Amino acid sequence: MSKLEIRNTDARRLFLDHHALTGESAARHEAPETLALVRRLGFIQLDSVNAVERAHHMILFSRAPAYCREHLHSLHHEEASLFEHWTHDASLIPMEFYPYWRHRFRAARAKIEENPRWQERFGPEGEKVLRNVRRRLRREGALMARDFEDKGAGGWWGWGPSKTALELLWRTGEVAIARREGFEKVYDLAERVIPDEHRLARPSESAMKDWACRAALDRLGFATAQEIAAFWHLVSIADAKTWTAKALKRKEIAEVSVEGADGSWKTAFAPADIETRLAVAEEPPAPLRLLSPFDPAIRDRKRAMRLFGFDYRIEIFVPEKKRKYGYYVLPLLEGDRFVGRADLKAHRAEGRLEVKGLWLEPGMKLTKSREKNILAALETLGRFTETPEIDAAAALRRARAG
Repeated sequence: MSKLEIRNTDARRLFLDHHALTGESAARHEAPETLALVRRLGFIQLDSVNAVERAHHMILFSRAPAYCREHLHSLHHEEASLFEHWTHDASLIPMEFYPYWRHRFRAARAKIEENPRWQERFGPEGEKVLRNVRRRLRREGALMARDFEDKGAGGWWGWGPSKTALELLWRTGEVAIARREGFEKVYDLAERVIPDEHRLARPSESAMKDWACRAALDRLGFATAQEIAAFWHLVSIADAKTWTAKALKRKEIAEVSVEGADGSWKTAFAPADIETRLAVAEEPPAPLRLLSPFDPAIRDRKRAMRLFGFDYRIEIFVPEKKRKYGYYVLPLLEGDRFVGRADLKAHRAEGRLEVKGLWLEPGMKLTKSREKNILAALETLGRFTETPEIDAAAALRRARAG
C-alpha cells in the first residue's frame, strides 16, 4: 500500500489544528475551557521570563484571547487538576497523566544514586539534610526553599543543601509542587498534593511507553519517531521506534509522506484515522496573532523550518552583541504562515508595550492591511498584559524602509 501524501498546505493546517491554533476564538473562556486546552496540547511549559508575559499564560492567551490567568492558578493550586513536573522543561500537566510519571521518578532516583555530584551538592551531611527536609514538611506543611536557613549557600545555581534536597525529592516523586508564589516553588509531600487515585496508580513500563507514544502522536497529528520521543521526554528514540513498528503491524498507525515548505518530502507516522483528521481540521483564522517564544508549535526548530520555512531561535541566552533580532522575540502567525517576528518589552509601570524591533520574513511586505493586523494583535496583547499604550511607530517605520 502506498503512503498517503500530505501536501504542505494540508500539513500546516493539520499541525496548527492539533496545536489549537485554528478555528475562531470563543468570546468566553472559563476554567473548564482552560483545562480542556491544556489537555488538548498535552502540557503547558512554565517559564519565569516576564519580558512580555510568562510563557504559560502567553501560550494559552494566543489560543484563547479571553483566557484568565486566575483559572490556570486555580486548576493547579486549588482543584488539583494539574500537576507540575518535567516534560522537555518544567510544565503544568493534566493530573490524570501523573501515574505515567512514576517511571520518570524511578529513572531520576537511579540517576541521582549513580551520580556522585548530587552528594557533593548536599555537602558532607546529605542524609541529615534529607531527614530534616522530610521532617519539616511533614510537621509544618508546604514550604519554600527560603524557609530553610541554608538557602542559597550552595554553588549549584545558588542552591543550598536544603533546596537541593527539595529538588531531589520532587524529581523522584516524594514531594510535589503545591503552588507557586511569585513564581517561587512551594513544596509539599506528594500525598497532600496528588489525589490518591493518581498517586497510587501503578501502570506498567510497557503501558507507560504505549501511552506516551500514542498520546504524543495524537497531539502532533504526524511525527517521526524522534519527534514522538521528544514530546513528553518519557521514552527514548529506540522505544519510539519499537512502538511505531508494532503499531504499524497492528494497523493502529500509518506511514505518510509529508511535504515540506521547500517542496521536499519526509516520511512520518500518523494515526490510522489521518484522512479523517485532515478532512475535519479547521482552517487557521485570518487575524494575525503573536506567539510565545516557548510556544509548542515552534519548540522544535527543525520541524518549524521544515513545515513552515520559519527559522526561529530563542536568543535569551545569546550575548546581546551576538543577537540577530533581540532578547524576547515573538513570532507573527498569519493564517498558516509565519510572516515575521517582533522584539517586545512590556513596561508595566508605564502601561506601555514597546516594539523594539519588527522584521518580516523574506518575500513578505508590510502592506497597509498587514500593518493594521499587526497593530490589532499588539493592542490585544497590550490589554492582556495591562500595557495598553503601543509604542510601535519607530519599529514600523524601520520595517517599512526594509
